Amino acid sequence: MQNQDLDLWRKSWQEEVDAHYLYRVLEKLVPEERDRKLYRDLGGLEAEHVDAWENLLREKNASVDTRTPTVKSRILAWLAHRFGTGFLRQYMAAWEGREVREYLIMHQRAKQPETRALAKQLAMDSAEHEQLQTEDDAKESWHSAESGGMLRNVIYGFNDGLTANFGLIAGVIGSGAQPHIVVVSGLAGMLADALSMGSSGYLAAKSEAEVYENERRKEKLELAVMPEIEARELSLIYQSKGMQADEADRMVQSLLTDKQAFLQEKMKQELEMDTSAIFPLREGWITGLATAVGAAIPVIPFLITEGIPAIAASFIISMLAHFAVGAARSFFTGRSFWKSGVEMFVVGFGIAIAGYFLGEWLIKLL
Repeated sequence: MQNQDLDLWRKSWQEEVDAHYLYRVLEKLVPEERDRKLYRDLGGLEAEHVDAWENLLREKNASVDTRTPTVKSRILAWLAHRFGTGFLRQYMAAWEGREVREYLIMHQRAKQPETRALAKQLAMDSAEHEQLQTEDDAKESWHSAESGGMLRNVIYGFNDGLTANFGLIAGVIGSGAQPHIVVVSGLAGMLADALSMGSSGYLAAKSEAEVYENERRKEKLELAVMPEIEARELSLIYQSKGMQADEADRMVQSLLTDKQAFLQEKMKQELEMDTSAIFPLREGWITGLATAVGAAIPVIPFLITEGIPAIAASFIISMLAHFAVGAARSFFTGRSFWKSGVEMFVVGFGIAIAGYFLGEWLIKLL
């Protein structure tokens, strides 16, 4: 037996264990019975996938571990309990899409014929799972966008504040500045980062809302001038997504009784635009606050003590925070929890070194 195949089997087994666990979490948290049934069925299929990998491992006399979800999956479950299921639903649909690609690659590269056969079957299953969730989430896309967007703003704002201010403080320390200068520089950097990121988040969301309104005006004019064509266009969009022609026509005629509802649906279906999740002020203050929290981390030790103890404490907690935010970003990128955390840890370390020596060089130059 090829060790490469054995590693693939165990990796795939763990991913299916995690998927089964997270589908069970969704089954318990979603409010509608229709959704609970969907995730119950998907979880059952993932359990079958776990059984398939375990059977393959046992056939080759390989050890099988206890079905325990990873730390990353447990954090995702906690986030779903704390912030709602929107982000996790989105994440699982994307997960199935990644699984399709990974299983197809496995099918091409695996040495053992049984690995290729199982990978092909699971790729087909994952593609079906993704389609089921994509269709389901489209009915509540506002909820997914709101929850996922908020968490994304928190994580990326925190990351920006932490990284930028950590580098700034390292540079000030490298220049040999007095402790009070380090504190003033850190606090000023925190405020500047928070205002910059907050205003950027606000302006980005405001621009998105303005684009929506511009497109909405165009659609409103078209509806007033050529309602029959607009109605036919929306019906064809429904049909392209699998709806029967007569059912699509009935739905369009029902929407035409409320012009505002028709416009909103047309924008959503044709242009995939929806303002229900666009709140510029909320985007701004969430991003700004998260940036401020991240930027405050390397400053806090200098508010408590000074000298070597403050520098050491700032370095340690900042490096741990870099690992944590890197791991958190893996929820959006789909990368390994640990690899993403270590990568961000290395980046933070590099920033500290570069900032320190840059500050030391600049003070000598000046």
